[in-house]
Amino acid sequence: MNSPTFNAWKLVSLSPLPSWALVFLALGLLLGVALAAWGVRREPSRGRRVLLWALRVGAGVAALFFLLEPGIRHLQVARMKNRVAVLVDRSASMGFPSEPGGPTRAAEVATFLEKASPALAGLQDRFTVEMYGFDPELAPVTPASLAKEPPRAGTTDLLAALRAAAGAGQGARKLSGVLLFSDGADNTELKSGVVGRARAALADLGVPVSTFTVGQEALKDLAIEGLKVDDFAFVRNSLTVEAEIHGRGFRGREIPIVLSQEGKTVATKTVRLETNDDVKPVSFTFTPDQTGRFVYTVTVPTFPDEAVTENNSRSFTLKVIRDRVRVLLVVGRPSWDERYLRGLLKQDANVDLISFYILRTLSDDPGVANERELSLIPFPMEEIFDTKLDTFDVVIFQNFGHADPTLSIAEYERNLERYIHNGGAFVMIGGDSVLGEGRATMPTLMEALPVAAAGPANVEPFTARLTPEGLRHPVTAIGTGASSTEAAWGELPPIPGANLTYARPGATVLLEHPHLTANGKNAPLVAVWDYGRGRALVMATDASWYWAFAAHRDGSPSRAYDRFWGNALRWLVRDPDLTTLKVTADPPSVEPGRPVAVVVQARSSDYQPAQDAQVRVELFSVATQKPVAVQTGATGPDGVVRLEFAPPEPGPYKLLATAKKGETDLGKGEDAVAVRAVGPELSDASVRPELMEQIAKVTGGKAYKLPQDGLPDMPLLDPPVVEVGRAKDQPLWDRWYYLVALIGLLGAEWFARRRFGYV
Repeated sequence: MNSPTFNAWKLVSLSPLPSWALVFLALGLLLGVALAAWGVRREPSRGRRVLLWALRVGAGVAALFFLLEPGIRHLQVARMKNRVAVLVDRSASMGFPSEPGGPTRAAEVATFLEKASPALAGLQDRFTVEMYGFDPELAPVTPASLAKEPPRAGTTDLLAALRAAAGAGQGARKLSGVLLFSDGADNTELKSGVVGRARAALADLGVPVSTFTVGQEALKDLAIEGLKVDDFAFVRNSLTVEAEIHGRGFRGREIPIVLSQEGKTVATKTVRLETNDDVKPVSFTFTPDQTGRFVYTVTVPTFPDEAVTENNSRSFTLKVIRDRVRVLLVVGRPSWDERYLRGLLKQDANVDLISFYILRTLSDDPGVANERELSLIPFPMEEIFDTKLDTFDVVIFQNFGHADPTLSIAEYERNLERYIHNGGAFVMIGGDSVLGEGRATMPTLMEALPVAAAGPANVEPFTARLTPEGLRHPVTAIGTGASSTEAAWGELPPIPGANLTYARPGATVLLEHPHLTANGKNAPLVAVWDYGRGRALVMATDASWYWAFAAHRDGSPSRAYDRFWGNALRWLVRDPDLTTLKVTADPPSVEPGRPVAVVVQARSSDYQPAQDAQVRVELFSVATQKPVAVQTGATGPDGVVRLEFAPPEPGPYKLLATAKKGETDLGKGEDAVAVRAVGPELSDASVRPELMEQIAKVTGGKAYKLPQDGLPDMPLLDPPVVEVGRAKDQPLWDRWYYLVALIGLLGAEWFARRRFGYV
């Protein structure tokens, strides 16, 4: 049998004595040396003193040598190869040319790695070299596959790739270093540079990362970057859109910029680029004149020889909502209910309030012949209820009937009824003047209300009860869900009385009196309905202000009163979020190559989920003014269906939806979606060598720039793991000359001491 081959050794102690005994004997020897030195401390001759010390120390060392029994342990060892990871960026930006008219950045990396293959193979003696492409997930690659397959991923995530490479070596094979090939166009965690948690994460890798930056920065390109705009705007209010125009290679050129809304030019501006790599901010201020969601596009011209032409336009969606709801409040007489409602409307920044007080009822007797002489300022009846009526979004009558004969409201109630029928919003708040003694004087207007008077008011206190319809209706949704809403209404204080009314056919009762009945049903407290194209709401009491007390009870922040009236105003003016057919693009801005998704929520007229409703959605191209695709589906138990369109061409689109349940039309709805021409990966063709240098510096690596003549000398961690096979001990202490040396040292010391008179 062949004897084993030993390729390493180390010095060991072969003494059979335990460690504590060896320590004890070593201390004894040290004490002996110290006593010998103490004994000759008075020797006048320095030479004799040094000689005696040296002989005793030598004898002590020799004695310790024999106590430890030193030997050589021959070992058979094998070093474990650690890993070196070669990471190649496979994101879409690597498809840009490395230089004007040159090969792509990916092709340049493939060429370098092909030439460096012998040098990488030379590392195999010490390391296992692994080559991956990341997009951002790791996948094995070769120089040949890199040259053959073009990059196409939409995101560069350098930190995720480095983490994945480090995590792949958990176990015996540790990572000794990373070679990172990229243009540095990171658009995720390292987008803002190596700072904060990203810097700490790089340092935690514990391995040197040597970076190789590919690509030149002198590419000619014009791009729209840094687009800043709010997610929503107010109709008829000015809005500012800010963008950055980044030009490379356009020194001295004047660049026109156009802001358009779905093909219609909104504003234009011109900027002048001063250098070959210049960024100019530009802002557009405009005023939307319609509510809804729209697609806006910022565009710059496309010039010859640009590296990227797709980033010359940038689209975004903007939701335009109603800013200030114009409310007309006509009050029969001052009251606490009027005070609370008027205060709520005045403090709402979205409400433009105009209010009038009448202060008289039919039973008042002024005692004058000409009642017009009682008014210091004539009431502008004709202006309000005729010429200016359509300028109001909501009209509220609060405890107001035919209060003043001089006002001749009967002459204008037909206008009010027509105003509601043609799309206006009307609120009637109860009291003894409106649903009481004055109800008979406005018969035409009363026909536009969802309730009819049934008798005199009941003044017994009661707690309003939420109906099943009110549990789901947006007007009474003062909680965060059905159970929360029901609990919130149950906690509100009682109301001291209500008008006795009954609901008309087609009306939806949201709150009712728990005890008072009319026509065999509980009397409605809050009822709503659609009248023609408009909407009407009746509050059959002038004591809803009691609900405001809950806002301050025990410091509770419920604000039920505020939420109820806020919801009511939104529903009356047909807030898009409260329609029976809600269409929502998911998301409103779509990256290139991604499908367009839409979520449709269908509800019946009482706002209950419309299950099994048949929904049809049309994807309509604003650019071509033609439909692109149609999707259909049925809603689930929650009245919601999600549909998806195949990825369309870049541009602005409308999502036009209709829904039916049986023969019932549930309405129409629409939303807008912007399909981007390029994502973040291709919006900027620049190279970031400073980021690559920061990565190398933080991790202890080195930064290089392609092209390189060959593979440079990169810092790599040596493998620390050693496997031990067989071992053989060879004693050193059992040589005769070591014993002779010990005896000689002891004899020489004895002879010197005797000669010098110490024995």
